[in-house]
Formats: sequence, structure tokens, C-alpha cells
Amino acid sequence: QVQLQESGPGLVKPSQTLSLTCTVSGGSITTSSYYWTWIRQPPGKGLEWIAYIAYSGSAYYSPSLKSRTSISRDTSKDQFTLQLSSVIPEDAAVYYCARGFGAGTPKYDYWGQGTQVTVSS
Repeated sequence: QVQLQESGPGLVKPSQTLSLTCTVSGGSITTSSYYWTWIRQPPGKGLEWIAYIAYSGSAYYSPSLKSRTSISRDTSKDQFTLQLSSVIPEDAAVYYCARGFGAGTPKYDYWGQGTQVTVSS
């Protein structure tokens, strides 16, 4: 059973960099064909895809967030990390990590429980 767990600060000040880590257990982030994804849900809004890092290490970003986003991984720990710079109040959301698979429209079979991020000075 694959499990994902997000960790990081629950409160970030505007203009700071948000860093969130997802720890994967029960599986490896280098297993072929999976891509390890960050998704968020602002209050009262739908899910928003942020970025993913594939099993190969290739990274892909949402065009709307690309300039502020970086995703990396530590394969020795089966962790992947999201960094979102120059945080603004609109970045407040529940942030989820998930395992994606399949071509075309993304499908997700495992999710973390989500972590609430508040942006406030």
C-alpha cells in the first residue's frame, strides 16, 4: 500500500518561499511510469494542478505558476519537494501530493491527506 504524507509549515508570510515535502512509503518514486504531483485547493475553489516530477526525474509545471515553482526529489528518501517563491495571499490553500499515472488526462491513485497553508504576515 502506497502512502503519501505532506509536511511543511502551515503559515507563510507574503513574499517568502513555501517549501513542502511529500514522503512516500510503500513504493519508490523511481518506479516506472508514475509521476509525483503537487495539487492544491484554495478555499471555496476547485483543485489546481501545480507541478509534477516524473519517475525519470523530469519536471513539469503549471504555466500559471511556473515562474515561481520548483520541484525536486530525494530518491534515497523517496521524497519530493515543492518550492513556491514570492508567496501571495492567493497561494493559501490545502496542498496535496499525489501519485499520477497514465497518458493524456492525469489519473491519481494515491493522495496525501493534505496540508493547510495560510499566507499571512
